[in-house]
Amino acid sequence: MARLVESVIEDAALAWLESLNWNIKYGPDIAPDTLFAERSEYSQVILEQRLRDALFRLNTTLPPEAIEDAYRKIHRLEGGTLEARNRHFHHLLVEGVTVEYRTKDGEIRGAQAQVLDFDNLENNDWLVVNQFTVSENKHIRRPDIVLFINGIPLVILELKNPADETADIWTAFHQLQTYKSELPTLFGFNELLVISDGVQARMGTLTSGREWFKPWRTISGESIDDTHTPELEVLIKGLFEKGRLLDMIRYFIVFEDSGGGSLEKKTAGYHQFHAVNVAVMETLRAAKLKTYELAEEKGRYEAGRKPGGKLGDRRIGVIWHTQGSGKSLTMAFYAGRIIREPAMENPTIVVITDRNDLDDQLFGTFARCKDLLRQPPIQVGSRAELREKLQVKTGVVFTTIQKFFPEEKGDRHPVLSERRNIVVIADEAHRSQYDFIDGFARHMRDALPNASFIGFTGTPIELTDKNTRAVFGDYISIYDIQRAVEDKATVPIYYEPQ
Repeated sequence: MARLVESVIEDAALAWLESLNWNIKYGPDIAPDTLFAERSEYSQVILEQRLRDALFRLNTTLPPEAIEDAYRKIHRLEGGTLEARNRHFHHLLVEGVTVEYRTKDGEIRGAQAQVLDFDNLENNDWLVVNQFTVSENKHIRRPDIVLFINGIPLVILELKNPADETADIWTAFHQLQTYKSELPTLFGFNELLVISDGVQARMGTLTSGREWFKPWRTISGESIDDTHTPELEVLIKGLFEKGRLLDMIRYFIVFEDSGGGSLEKKTAGYHQFHAVNVAVMETLRAAKLKTYELAEEKGRYEAGRKPGGKLGDRRIGVIWHTQGSGKSLTMAFYAGRIIREPAMENPTIVVITDRNDLDDQLFGTFARCKDLLRQPPIQVGSRAELREKLQVKTGVVFTTIQKFFPEEKGDRHPVLSERRNIVVIADEAHRSQYDFIDGFARHMRDALPNASFIGFTGTPIELTDKNTRAVFGDYISIYDIQRAVEDKATVPIYYEPQ
């Protein structure tokens, strides 16, 4: 593996970001009391003129007073804890800022002021600042590299000297923990954190412990990048390409709320990020809904797609992500992504399991991710209730496979819905309990004749298993145990013979 020497690690990171068309500024050059100052005080973490300009540029139909209202609300984040304020900010970033203004006729109107332009990348202001000094509560700190979009500090990179034997990647991790406690204003706006010592590079969030800072192993998503490419280069080029970063912010960050007042901020790993984007494309193909529009829209991810099935065949594919690698969260990311896809026209997601205990476990994950889904999921207790929920556009419905078997053996299952924008997610799609031989596929097609099906599994499908492929299609993403162990996403299993 290439090792970066002491004098070039920061310059190398800046060069890689510049190759992605980020603008680069040296912190002292734009510091307060300088000719090109972009802040009046070191306690200010937002580059105010850049934010104002962006708000006016992205919201041309709103009057100045509405823009000022949005500006104030971004600065005054709500929440009693740093995590709560960060969650509130993330909501503003993704959904827009709710503002009110008075029309010429005296009418009070409400609107959403957009903070980022997710559709036109170059309508945003992309800036990297190295050595960005921040002062708060008498603490003065200088993060190595800060990434700003529209003047807001969304990403922090902390780098450590690779030649210093006393400093490693976890020294950078502990440095960020110090920053978080001493500079809460800066971290209220943070989306992602990166640590590197020139050899290793890891990405996490403001609530991530050491074990949740993970590598990013691919640039394009087509393949794992070789070990001769520095990990920091792969992470920067793979994650901070403009389209992918906006994709990550919009669809792949979730605050899991356990209900006890604590929030855990999670983000997709590279295997989850690319699997979901491929699955969305395959969903549009399988459902025959404006096929491939996702790949054609500027700035969206389109690499790494494996050959899919036939147009409109309603078989999305199978995602095999080994046990312990976050499969349940991948399913939640996929559901949230599909719900927000315009071509799906407010779909209903039906999540099926083969046992009530699995249903409860998976439902718990989805319930904690209700912000991502834009709604709380629902568990249905009867077939009649399932039919009722399927009549309503949109929604995330949990049920067990037993709901899809007719009351008498040999009967056909009545049609529950003929809508094309229903997506059925099957957990552990290969399990024998799904009982393909006794008609699972037929009963599902009878009940939901136009729905599309995707299977998730933590173990590989047997080569002889034609039934699973007949219902769901072939693999569209594989993250096997060897790769997961190398990434420390799961632990190896050892077998000791008796």
